[in-house]
Amino acid sequence: MPDTPARLRPLLPLSLALPAAALAAILMDLSYPDTAVWALAFPATALLLVALIGRRAGGALAVGLVYGVIFFGLLVSFTSRYLGPLPWAALSVLEGVLTAAALILITLAYRWIPRAFPSVWARLLLLPAVVAALWVGRELFVGSWPYGGFPWARLGMSQAESPLAHVASWIGVSGLSFLMVFFVALVIQVVRERVWRRPAALIAPVVVAVALLLTPLFPTTASGSLRIAAVQGNGPSGYFDERQPYSLIDAQTDATEPLYGEDVDLLVWPEGSLDFDPFQSDSLERRMSAIASRIGAPLLANAATERDGLFYNTSLLWTEDGATGQIHDKRHPVPFGEYVPDRPFFNALAPDLIGLIQREYTPGTNPPIVEVDGVRVGLAICFDVIYDDVINEGIDEGAEVLVFQTNNADFRGTDENRQQLAFARMRAIETGRSVVNISTVGTSQIIRPDGSTVSSLDAGKAGALLEDVELRSGLTAGMILGPWIQQILLWGGVGALAFGWLRARRR
Repeated sequence: MPDTPARLRPLLPLSLALPAAALAAILMDLSYPDTAVWALAFPATALLLVALIGRRAGGALAVGLVYGVIFFGLLVSFTSRYLGPLPWAALSVLEGVLTAAALILITLAYRWIPRAFPSVWARLLLLPAVVAALWVGRELFVGSWPYGGFPWARLGMSQAESPLAHVASWIGVSGLSFLMVFFVALVIQVVRERVWRRPAALIAPVVVAVALLLTPLFPTTASGSLRIAAVQGNGPSGYFDERQPYSLIDAQTDATEPLYGEDVDLLVWPEGSLDFDPFQSDSLERRMSAIASRIGAPLLANAATERDGLFYNTSLLWTEDGATGQIHDKRHPVPFGEYVPDRPFFNALAPDLIGLIQREYTPGTNPPIVEVDGVRVGLAICFDVIYDDVINEGIDEGAEVLVFQTNNADFRGTDENRQQLAFARMRAIETGRSVVNISTVGTSQIIRPDGSTVSSLDAGKAGALLEDVELRSGLTAGMILGPWIQQILLWGGVGALAFGWLRARRR
């Protein structure tokens, strides 16, 4: 085996490590929708790890910055669709800096763990496990801070259309991320340690690969069906769209009319489907009651509402008799989209952009659930689909089906909707529930618990979906174990790194 100093030297000089990090960022972006070549997530991860191995903190920071800024710049380029390059650049740089800072820990793991545990088996198994745990810890860190975080780029979410997605139903999305990085780091160590001449050392990567590829979907229990109609009105729902009074509900009503006379249990409209607060508009209230009456089912719609001087992004259940009192307010309003944190500070930096956001939405506290004919329907409004706490709470409250309402009008012609739709598909697999993902402008889909598509509406067209949506009960292992796995990986990775540092110093 190579001596210890040789193992700790960089595998690539910095002049090659930086281009490798850039290529890793490009490949990683291609693994997400719209391109969705899921297999590219593996060479992307390998390139990044190879570029980090042996670096000092400064070099690791440079590698992480190149990777993070380019990756997020490509992945969230949709943010420049209407507001120009400044918000896009700010988000990309912020996420890139946070990513780079967190990746330093992975570099330190490659330096400290081999010193602390010099046996070949520790380097083959323990080191990849610590690296993978730190990767998940980085995802959790970036996904929760600052201002609630931005968990948009979790590695497991790139596998929504791959045979690996079913693993999430057993160990959650973070668990899937861990296994993917563990496999890549394990293969790197097999090559570095030249252990292919020891057949026993190849058992671990083979077992992980088989587990990733052949894990079946965790079973949940069929509990009936609910006939759900979901309507994509394709109205002028974008922030900068020109609109007339009632143009949103007009578009939704027009697209709903072909459903009149059909057997419907629940009618779903997307986020931003109402022009005004229905609790403060008699005319809008009457129209909604009339629609519920004509369709013969409750209407689940969404609007900006005001209560006690505070504004909320609210989904509400409406019948022919009016409001049912069942509402859910968006749990995670988007910073700099639905509210401005630290407004005086940011207003001084970009007054024209900050001035566009006049209304400050308040985070909701009510459960993400409504009940229709005894069936509990779990909810998530727009970007809330990427936050585990909202999904977990809905399932804990007994949801047998999930409905995600979103407004993608500000991102027409970009990858944003396809990315969000992939997250919805992963949520179906992770929870073992059918998902109705309805957008104002598309793409909208009804998704089975195994992640396959029942029916779909193309982007940019008005239309309606009507399906007998399968209901499911029971919890997947991913829902039970997922939160615990996250905490074990987060603190286990940091704890193992700290212990490795102490032990390496003593040795």
